[in-house]
Amino acid sequence: MRILFIGNSFTARNNLPGLLKGLAGARGIDLEHKLIQAGGASLRQHLNAGKALSEIATGGYDTVVLQEQSTLPIKSPDRFRESARDFDAAIKAAGTRTAFYETWARRNAPETQQALTNAYGAAAVELGATLIPVGMVWKRFLAKYDVPVLHDDDNSHPALAGSYLAACVFLIALLDEDPVGTDVPVKGLDANTAALLRQAAWDICEELTSPE
Repeated sequence: MRILFIGNSFTARNNLPGLLKGLAGARGIDLEHKLIQAGGASLRQHLNAGKALSEIATGGYDTVVLQEQSTLPIKSPDRFRESARDFDAAIKAAGTRTAFYETWARRNAPETQQALTNAYGAAAVELGATLIPVGMVWKRFLAKYDVPVLHDDDNSHPALAGSYLAACVFLIALLDEDPVGTDVPVKGLDANTAALLRQAAWDICEELTSPE
């Protein structure tokens, strides 16, 4: 499985692709990944820079994961959708599939999660892409648990626990695998906390996909 990640520090922080690789390996999936990122970058900036499009055009990936600048889908959903369409066209032309990494609301603005969810969800439906609903899972986790803390001290970026929870959601939504029981040690994350995050990711994803 080869995945190209395009985004910014929300993907790079705590090495999210590496965390996913560890979980996938525990399920017998050999995952190769490449990350193209720049701090605070939007998808449009990646499009204009050209590096991401050149990498997509190689056709060497099974999936391209797109992560928009963290507040842009809230402030300018139309701009996000335009960038998503342009990327998706290039991804499809390369014979690859598109996935959207739906991110989370800032800790001091939880009410913005719905706008993020709406923007990413609409793009995924329109383009027939995979939605990785990390933001929705974070929202439900935060409503139930006080610890571990998912946000870093800046109230925006992910703490290690937040990135690990995100990786578990990737395993479920993108690779269709259950993270529960994948006991791969992660430096800086104790075993009990990791187990809680894996179980919560699975339970919440089940809730999100079950009919009301």
